[in-house]
Amino acid sequence: MIAENTQTQMRKGILEYCILSIISRGEIYASDIIAELKKAQLLVVEGTLYPLLTRLKNNGLLSYNWQESTSGPPRKYYEITGEGRDVLAKLDVTWRELLFAVQTSLEGRN
Repeated sequence: MIAENTQTQMRKGILEYCILSIISRGEIYASDIIAELKKAQLLVVEGTLYPLLTRLKNNGLLSYNWQESTSGPPRKYYEITGEGRDVLAKLDVTWRELLFAVQTSLEGRN
């Protein structure tokens, strides 16, 4: 039970970073974000993704626009803002620091 809680918290902690990173590649539809996260083995459902996207948008890190779809209603496409890129750059530094800290603490472990 303790391991599962820690695993969940670890995933939640990096999810926002991964989402910003995916969106930084270019304009993207929410289901494509989910597909990218699944490819990275970060399983996320729409009920988790949409509130996170809304929070990132409300914080000025993302914007979106509506585009017509040939197979149904218009779709909302997300893109990262300048402020979002600044935050992502800071998160990149933090990720490298955390990666170093974890790798260093694991050295010599059997």
